Amino acid sequence: MNAPTPASFDEIRRILRDLPGPDKAAHAEVVRHDAELTKPPGALGRLEEIAKWLAAWQGRAAPRVERPRIAVFAGAHGVAQRGVSAFPPEVTAQMVKNFLDGGAAINQIAATIDADLRIYELDLAHPTADFTTAPAMSETRAANAMTYGMMAAEPGIDVLCLGEMGIANTTAAATLCAALFGGTGADWAGPGTGVTGAALANKIAVIDEALAFHSAAIAQRDPLALLAAVGGEELAAIAGAVLAARIGRIPVLLDGYVCTAAAAVLFAADHHALDHCLVAHRSAEPGHKRLLDAIRQRPLLDLDMRLGEGSGAAVAVPILKAAAACHNGMATFASAGVSGKA
Repeated sequence: MNAPTPASFDEIRRILRDLPGPDKAAHAEVVRHDAELTKPPGALGRLEEIAKWLAAWQGRAAPRVERPRIAVFAGAHGVAQRGVSAFPPEVTAQMVKNFLDGGAAINQIAATIDADLRIYELDLAHPTADFTTAPAMSETRAANAMTYGMMAAEPGIDVLCLGEMGIANTTAAATLCAALFGGTGADWAGPGTGVTGAALANKIAVIDEALAFHSAAIAQRDPLALLAAVGGEELAAIAGAVLAARIGRIPVLLDGYVCTAAAAVLFAADHHALDHCLVAHRSAEPGHKRLLDAIRQRPLLDLDMRLGEGSGAAVAVPILKAAAACHNGMATFASAGVSGKA
């Protein structure tokens, strides 16, 4: 995909109306070849489904996962001033520096899987507004953040792993999920960075306050408008990256709760908008299971992770590599001289 130009919600809606579908010929060829491999049908379980999924969205009958990219988007949230996190807002910028210095968990995982790690810092010096008293972002700011996120989906990538960093962004994610799919703060909020007891009760109250303030916008049921109202720049950037990956035929691995909430904006607009995405893992954040049910996704892993940073998405990359390797490298019954099913 070429470098995008500044977008508007109208342009993004146009893109959503014209999303490319899967490559049916590539998918059919994988199905045909899979039936000839030296194994009982279905014996590799989800690995077989992943091979078909990779082929359909990469547009090639021999899927590959040789050039994975991890894109981590960092954003600053005005609602952090409401005491919804165990860490102060300045930790966002400090963690970005840690990413760039190679000291975070995602750096170690990226090196292990030989992935290209990119850090995309949004306007950390100017946090979004406290969305309990105003929209988090204007339409222009949200659309520009989506456009910025589109840059992560460059040609030549085999799979795009998406992640985030932003103090208070589990509060934004929970509020966005409630706005999109219904419910209260208690239905969607979790410990995030580790808040419990009175601090968690405050987080839930802040979410409910935001839902009440934006009740008129919620009633309009416009997913993009709700992203601007209660989301964050890194969430908008993730949604933009998902869209650009679809256009560029790049399969996507979504990380945990915040990342999935960002992508859920697109699902709410079009239930097929995430067909090229898999959720890499189920976060320990309690709202993530509810969200996975809402967007009809079954995660690849369940490791009790809730770090963010794209860590769960990166950990799932070897599963995709295994699926592609088995499909491409296994012998057929004919080539191995093995008798087929009687």
